[in-house]
Amino acid sequence: MVNTKRPLSPHLQVYRPQITSMLSIMHRATGIALAAGALLFSYWLISATYGEAKFASAQALLGSWIGQVVLWGFTFSLFFHLANGLRHLAWDAGLGFDLDKLRVSGWLVVLFAAAMTVLTLVIAYAAGG
Repeated sequence: MVNTKRPLSPHLQVYRPQITSMLSIMHRATGIALAAGALLFSYWLISATYGEAKFASAQALLGSWIGQVVLWGFTFSLFFHLANGLRHLAWDAGLGFDLDKLRVSGWLVVLFAAAMTVLTLVIAYAAGG
């Protein structure tokens, strides 16, 4: 028999979102986005092997507004996952567990990812890409 008087485990509706929990969720989401982006990158590379027409089709898809949004998201995911991974390596070394350091390093991850995404895409567009 199931004991119906046991309290339920705490869940997302009980807790107020914190930067550490949001970044953990984002880290997992960006990992999934990077896997999908790897498939998209593979499609782009493979299209080049099938000839000029197929490659032009892939270029048109990635050059469309939806393709550009996907590329912006992929670029952000790449930098976010990198920065948050480095943050986790610092934690593995026993560094940065104070609450103030957790908050600062969390915001630094977000700022780094946003700044590097903008910088990368500005450079890419300036170079004619």
